[in-house]
Amino acid sequence: MIESGLYYSKEHEWLRLEGGGTAAIGITDHAQEELGDIVYVELPAPDSAVGAGEAVGTVESVKAVSEIFCPVAGVVTEGNQALEASPERINADPYGDGWLFRIRFEDESALAPLLSAADYAEYLASEGG
Repeated sequence: MIESGLYYSKEHEWLRLEGGGTAAIGITDHAQEELGDIVYVELPAPDSAVGAGEAVGTVESVKAVSEIFCPVAGVVTEGNQALEASPERINADPYGDGWLFRIRFEDESALAPLLSAADYAEYLASEGG
């Protein structure tokens, strides 16, 4: 499942614009499927400045630990605290309740390197996913 209207990275993160220069970020349905049952999430701290492509946290499953990469530069405004007690929300609803953190970023031109839903689907197909 690839949700339309979002921006995607080749590292399998998604970004949803929320207005006022903020965006929610999570991992894609493809990423959570590859990881399997998620048992732990380490999120970036609020008010931390992060760079585009920077590793900002981890998602741990019964199979592996995977880094979370921030698709745009900005300042983290909040993490999804509900994931501390229930990280499986990422498996159940990666584009909804399973969001990871929110970020405030300066300029929508930062979205240019990201993929549309159609481009992400094409990328997955080319990667054999």
